[in-house]
Amino acid sequence: MDVNQVKALADRILENVKKVIIGKDQEIRLVLTAMLTGGHVLMEDVPGTGKTVMAKSLSKSVNCAFSRIQFTPDLLPGDVTGLSVFDASKAEFVFKPGPVFTNILLADEINRATPRTQSALLECMEEKQVTTDGVTRALSMPFLVIATQNPIETQGTFPLPEAQLDRFLIKLRLGKLSHADSVSILNRFIQNDPLKTLKSVCTADELIEAQAFVKTCEVSSPVLDYIASVCERTHSAPGVALGVSPRGMISLMRACQAYAMIDGRDYVTPDDVKMLAVPVLAHRLAVRNAYGQTGQEEEAIKSVLDELETPTESIRQEK
Repeated sequence: MDVNQVKALADRILENVKKVIIGKDQEIRLVLTAMLTGGHVLMEDVPGTGKTVMAKSLSKSVNCAFSRIQFTPDLLPGDVTGLSVFDASKAEFVFKPGPVFTNILLADEINRATPRTQSALLECMEEKQVTTDGVTRALSMPFLVIATQNPIETQGTFPLPEAQLDRFLIKLRLGKLSHADSVSILNRFIQNDPLKTLKSVCTADELIEAQAFVKTCEVSSPVLDYIASVCERTHSAPGVALGVSPRGMISLMRACQAYAMIDGRDYVTPDDVKMLAVPVLAHRLAVRNAYGQTGQEEEAIKSVLDELETPTESIRQEK
C-alpha cells in the first residue's frame, strides 16, 4: 500500500458517509483520522444532531462487525465485556462474549452508565483486550469505539473521568447546520432513509493494512519538537490543573500522520499539528475551578498555539 491508496480509501469512505451525513466533511475526516490511527472517538452534542447516524454510517462503510451498547445507569460491566455462565450440559462455566467483541463499537450515551461500568472499557480501548475471571482475551482487529454523550443533561449522568477521556484520540462536536444543508437533508430524507441502503466500500483487511502504513508517514525533527512543545506548554498554561499526558502527545503525532495521508501527503506539516491540536488535546486537560468540559480547555490549547513559534525549517528530513 502507498499514500495514494490510503487517500483513495479515505475518499471512498468519506464520499460514502456523505450520502447520509451532509455538511460535516471536516468532522468525517476527523473520525477517519481516528480510524486510520486505531484510536477512538468521543462525539459530544445535543440530541438529534446525527451522532448515532454518523457512527452507523461509518460502520456500514467498512465491511466488518458492528455492535451497539445503549448505556444506562443499571448497565453492569459484564453487560459490556461478557461474563461466564454455567452450562448445565457441560457441567462447567462457559464465557459468553459481550458486545465489545466486535470491530466497531457504538457506545451510545456513555455518560449515562455508572463509573464502574464505564471502567469496563478502559482495558478494551487501551490494550485491545478483555480480562475476565483471570483470563485475557484479545479483541478482533480493527477495533474502534465511537462514543456519544449529551453535554446538556446532568440528571442521571456520570461525567467521564480523566483516565477515560485520555483514551479517546479525538473529541468532536457536529455543531449546527447551514440553512442550505438543512434543506438538503430534508430533500434527501423526504422519501427514503439513505442509511438503510448504504453499502460498504472498504474491507477490514484494507483498513488494517492502511493503519499499518500510516505509521510510515514522515515526521521531521522540527515538527516532532513542535508537537512536544505544544504538549509541554499545556502543563504551565494559565488555569490548567492537568496538562497533556505522554499518551496524548503520542496520540497527536499519530493523528497528524493519518491526517496527512488522508490529504495525500507522506509527511506531516506544522499546519496538521495546528488543525488537530484542539480535537486531540483539549479534552485531556483539566481546568481549575471548572466542572466538566466548559470550553476553557479549547481556549487553553488555542492560547498555547498562539504563544509558540511555528516551525519554518524544512518539514521534510534529508534523505
